[in-house]
Amino acid sequence: MGLFSFIKEAGEKLFGGKPAQAATAAAPSAQDLNAQAAQAITTYIQAQNLGLEDLQVTFDGSEGKVTVRGVAPTQAAKEKVTLCCGNVASVQSVDNEMTVTQPEPEAQYHDVVRGDTLSAIAKKFYGDANKYPVIFEANKPMLTHPDKIYPGQKLRIPAL
Repeated sequence: MGLFSFIKEAGEKLFGGKPAQAATAAAPSAQDLNAQAAQAITTYIQAQNLGLEDLQVTFDGSEGKVTVRGVAPTQAAKEKVTLCCGNVASVQSVDNEMTVTQPEPEAQYHDVVRGDTLSAIAKKFYGDANKYPVIFEANKPMLTHPDKIYPGQKLRIPAL
């Protein structure tokens, strides 16, 4: 599947902010911060109920890179893990090393830009704006509503 790039400033705010940036005498080490970020991403992935086994997530804050390992039941679940990791603020790349128990063809991806709608994306990839529910379903549960996409977000575009 390879290494996927994401926009570092876009995405879910799972960690960081003022508490993470506060400089104190007993400030946590970079290793501790990376472990906390990896745990936050792990918790976010597990909340999606994708049926994963042996999930292992590491985060390297200096590179903004997430590496994920484990077993996904389907290619779609594996791709959703990539999106869960990458659509998090401060993540620039995802190395998804998961294996799949039921291999199938990989989906295409689309980086959302200002003015995009799921209908416009469906028109671009499928030639039919009314196929937007296919894209919405392919990105659930990360997407909760077809109108709630944002610039910088990466979406799965499955084959019809």
